[in-house]
This record gives sequence, structure tokens and C-alpha cells, in this order.
Amino acid sequence: MPGKFEIYKDKGSQFRFRLKAANGEIIAAGESYPDKKSVLKGIASIQKNAAEAKIVDTTIETAEKKPAAKKPAAKKPAAKKTAAKKPAAEKPAAKKPAAKKPAAKESAETKPAE
Repeated sequence: MPGKFEIYKDKGSQFRFRLKAANGEIIAAGESYPDKKSVLKGIASIQKNAAEAKIVDTTIETAEKKPAAKKPAAKKPAAKKTAAKKPAAEKPAAKKPAAKKPAAKESAETKPAE
């Protein structure tokens, strides 16, 4: 028994196909299609193109195919040097800004008599 293309609907109600070997093992699966006509066109394209399709192994390098030259990295601004932290005993005490004194309120006692 030869392999077969099996058409089915996925959970999203889209049409899909899978190619099964004679032993029933799935050996390829297609993308989703909105309707059955489209999935049949996808299967026909596989049948037409697969017989003479070349095998291109992109996992190996050959003399013909060299990796693209890397672009020089963009220059980053030099990192600012930070002073080494001093132990707490050596740090000068932080100056606190002088607290502003609230303006004196006139009280009944200090107010001149009318």
C-alpha cells in the first residue's frame, strides 16, 4: 500500500493535510488552509514539485557558500568610570540642606493691641 495524503480539520476549523507513509507514520504535514479547494491545491503542488526537488542542506558550509561577512559593530560610547566605593567610615558626611525656619506666626500675645 503506498503512502497517502490525509485531509482533516484542525481545532480552528481550518483545513490541513498530512502525508502518511504506507505504515501509517506521519512523514509530512501542511499548513492550514481556509477551504478544501485550497488544501487540494497545496497537495497538488507537493505532488508536482517534490519528485524533482533538490535537497539543499543549509547546515553545512561549502567552499561555494561562505558565511556572510559580519558588519562591524556600531561603536558604543565609552562606559563612564565610577570611583571605587569607599567604606562607610571614610565617606564624608553628606551635607543636609539647611532647613528653612517657618515664618513666625503672629499670636494674640505678640500682636499689638488695637
